[in-house]
Amino acid sequence: MTDQTDDRSLSTLGRVALGLGLAAQASEDFRDMEDAVEYAESAGVPMPDVLAPLASGTMVAAGLGIAVWRLPKLATGAAATFLTVVTATMHDFWNADEDDASGERLAFFGNLAMLGGVLVFLLEAYRSEE
Repeated sequence: MTDQTDDRSLSTLGRVALGLGLAAQASEDFRDMEDAVEYAESAGVPMPDVLAPLASGTMVAAGLGIAVWRLPKLATGAAATFLTVVTATMHDFWNADEDDASGERLAFFGNLAMLGGVLVFLLEAYRSEE
């Protein structure tokens, strides 16, 4: 049986890994924002030249907020909202053509896994106020 200190250490390690992973993944969009905007446009996102960089910046900030646990409800809420919307709309592998379906399926399930982790920490953010 582990004590509470060990549980908190493991939770902190998981939170930092999740937050840094989210921030690093989102920051990749800034390496080729033109591609990110084009992808958003192809998915029917309105104003992709504005919303793609805004979404990427939001996820970088949310990931860092989760990693350092600052404004945790805002950070986890922003990440959960982003992942929910993007996963269902941008990675709809069930509607993708055969050439793109595999990549979209991989992105969908990767985002679903990240969303699961974010939801755990969203609950933790609300419980920590009690």
